[in-house]
Amino acid sequence: QIQLVESGGGSVQAGGSLRLSCAASGWSFSYYAVGWFRQAPGKEREFVATVGRNAGWTKYADSVKGRFTISRDNDKKTVYLQMNSLKPEDTALYYCAADRTILTVLSISQDDYENWGQGTQVTVSS
Repeated sequence: QIQLVESGGGSVQAGGSLRLSCAASGWSFSYYAVGWFRQAPGKEREFVATVGRNAGWTKYADSVKGRFTISRDNDKKTVYLQMNSLKPEDTALYYCAADRTILTVLSISQDDYENWGQGTQVTVSS
């Protein structure tokens, strides 16, 4: 088991950028796939991006492709979500999640991620 703590959220105007961090504690972080999910008020939580054990193995939701970049630094036990060209519809509570059983297919389903952080709020104003 690992513990996850998100940071980096805040308020920004449309077109701006933010970088979210997901810091992990515990052993064997490099064995975990880590994903970002978000939940807007009144909506279900949705997939944003995920990175596998190999930092080059990534997957994005169509809504953020080309604007968001997920990366990981295993030495720092941290996964980042660089968010550029932010839109008001990106406003949500952003969660990171991790699972060490995701091996051959990067999952976009929240049900496949066992460990979750508490979330960090991102608000984009028009």
